[in-house]
Amino acid sequence: MEISDIRRRVRTTLEETRKASAERRARSEAAQVAYRAFLRDIATPVFRMFGNVLKAEGHSFTIHTPPDSVRLVSDRHDEDYVEVWLDTSLDPPEVATRSNVQHGRDMLSREGLLRPGASIVALTDEDVLAYLLGEIGRIVER
Repeated sequence: MEISDIRRRVRTTLEETRKASAERRARSEAAQVAYRAFLRDIATPVFRMFGNVLKAEGHSFTIHTPPDSVRLVSDRHDEDYVEVWLDTSLDPPEVATRSNVQHGRDMLSREGLLRPGASIVALTDEDVLAYLLGEIGRIVER
């Protein structure tokens, strides 16, 4: 093996790595823009309506909207919540879900994807509602 061959292959690998990193950053930036619109136009309104319906049914919840997620938190047990957030560790980034329920000293957490494999712009209010309906029973009926 010649040193020139190794050098050429190292340079090629480094260039491919730089190109892949730039493409991943571009996908991540596009996903963040789409996610902000999804959060503003779809997820937060559905969470708010869902929280209002729960209050009308006698279950007090508060909506928290930190910059990069929306969370429905039980007013009785602030460790009990459901939320959506953007998982940028995936390529391409996807909208992730998390629910947390405290039973005594045990904390039961569950994470997943809102609709695995779906682009952020394809997500709908029905996806958000289906997630909330699937998780709220764990929190309300403790």
